[in-house]
Amino acid sequence: MFTRRQTLGLLTASAATAILPSIRPARAATTLRIGWQKFGVLPLAKASGALEKRLSAKGVSVEWNEFTSGPPLLEAVGAGALDFGVSGDVPPLFAQAAGGDLLYVGAYRGPAAFHGLLVQKDSPIQTLQDLKGKKLAYKRGSSAHNFALKVLAKAGLSRSDISEIDLPPPDAGAAFKTGSIDAWAIWDPFFAVAEADPQTRLLTTSEGLLDNWGYFLGNGAYTGANPEVIAEVIDELAKVGAAAQADLDGTVKALSEITGVPETITRVTLTRSQADLGKISLFPDQALTYQQGLADDFHAHGIVPKKLKISDIVWHPKAS
Repeated sequence: MFTRRQTLGLLTASAATAILPSIRPARAATTLRIGWQKFGVLPLAKASGALEKRLSAKGVSVEWNEFTSGPPLLEAVGAGALDFGVSGDVPPLFAQAAGGDLLYVGAYRGPAAFHGLLVQKDSPIQTLQDLKGKKLAYKRGSSAHNFALKVLAKAGLSRSDISEIDLPPPDAGAAFKTGSIDAWAIWDPFFAVAEADPQTRLLTTSEGLLDNWGYFLGNGAYTGANPEVIAEVIDELAKVGAAAQADLDGTVKALSEITGVPETITRVTLTRSQADLGKISLFPDQALTYQQGLADDFHAHGIVPKKLKISDIVWHPKAS
């Protein structure tokens, strides 16, 4: 299913505990420590050096730390081991519930079909209802967790109707290949890589099931001490995204080189319905409404242990 290059380049980012710098107190910025994943605009900004160029006039350098999923990335942001990072919709809920010191500082809209539910080609699972009694894998606390719940709801099933298997993308990919799990809920580019395998069958995508909001989050202490740095980063990422969207051929090539995913598959991820790398902004009211609804839903399911007020951790630049 996965070539050696894809496995090494896409699925085996270093463990978070091995790459995190030591926790430092809030400070006047000399370094911006960024947590990134291999999708969206951050890999392109890293490859181009756009943020380094933008922040050099302020005497700020950039450190990049790679993660395979949002939960450990935001744990690091909340603990002050990173200053800035990117995540899907669910990880910030767990980070806030855990008391992490972090703020929503920006948002973007992902493709409508950013997630996919995959089964093996010869699987007896033909409909969503057939998931009953089966092993469904996804990373707990990731955006795929939300996707999986939406799939179950559409099928008229509950969490108790399936065996929930908590696996990060590298382990889930291996388990899916060997048949140790029956179905896999996963996001791009892992989704697109697996979907391209002729032994894989797509059961459904996230299109029509949920809004694929993603977020940029800053450590609270760092953001409070350096609001101008965070504002410039969001502005520069929007410019990088708009330029990338205007030159998809070049972006496909560049992103493929970064991730190790073939250009044909990378193009799929960048041309899914509603895909637009330039849709980056400060945290809007629409995202706040969506995220609060998600928080309430996860609390009602007993997944998030307490009620959350999302507006409590939304950054308001003018007030900084």
